[in-house]
Amino acid sequence: MIISVVNRARSLHDEDVLRAIRAINRQLHEDFAPYWSLAATLRLEAAIGKTADQRKLPELRGDAVLYLCDGVGARDALAYHCANFRGIPYGFVFTGLCKQLGDSWTAALSHEALELLADARANLLVRGPHPVEPRHQVFHWFELCDPVQTQHYEIDGVEVCNFVLPLYFTPKEEAGGRNDFLGRLSRGKGLKSFGVSPGGYIGFFDPRKQANDTWFAPGDRRAKKRIELKARARVGRGFVRRNSDGVAAREDEHLQVLTAADRPDGHRKVAVTSKKRRA
Repeated sequence: MIISVVNRARSLHDEDVLRAIRAINRQLHEDFAPYWSLAATLRLEAAIGKTADQRKLPELRGDAVLYLCDGVGARDALAYHCANFRGIPYGFVFTGLCKQLGDSWTAALSHEALELLADARANLLVRGPHPVEPRHQVFHWFELCDPVQTQHYEIDGVEVCNFVLPLYFTPKEEAGGRNDFLGRLSRGKGLKSFGVSPGGYIGFFDPRKQANDTWFAPGDRRAKKRIELKARARVGRGFVRRNSDGVAAREDEHLQVLTAADRPDGHRKVAVTSKKRRA
């Protein structure tokens, strides 16, 4: 997969973005691929137009697009990463939100690149235990970085994010197995399957409630603050899943198709009202 990176952030120089891309490409090929057997390469592209157009994605030169932006705009903040009506993956990294969360934008770009590669359309689920009621089965979002959200390391002086490994999604622990790349210990213990590290969180669909939910360890103020800030900014998969009936870009495409002018085949146009995202 080729992922186009578009720098729309006035606070970032292209030279800084290129430096980050080199480090993240090393992470993708040297750290991530040996465990997941998934490969991708980031490359910098020039911005086209005044704002990002997630419906047409004019900067696309490969298979997906990641945008670097300063603030969170209402038209841009559909999700951290998603797919448009044509099924093309795209995503955003907001430098302003990174500062509020206390993260580096390079780690956020690493995070989005890894998760976009693993779940390009942000729709994969894995059956596993409920974090509070282990006997109750739920469907976990296929997020590879959220459980270890606050753990970072450096490649060539550039901060990148930690990520979980395939064994993380197994219900039983395996002797000698690693559940995340860094394998850091918290209170003498490593990351458990379907668990979270301090500052991390998980999301899942609960069939009993017929609703999506997120969970972090009780008393984890850093994780709580992160969830609150992302909800306030109206970004992230959790916000979109809980607060919209569909991604706005897709619904706009549907609306254009359904309200098209009369066609030569005699079909009349149908007037519909697009559902707006709930606040």
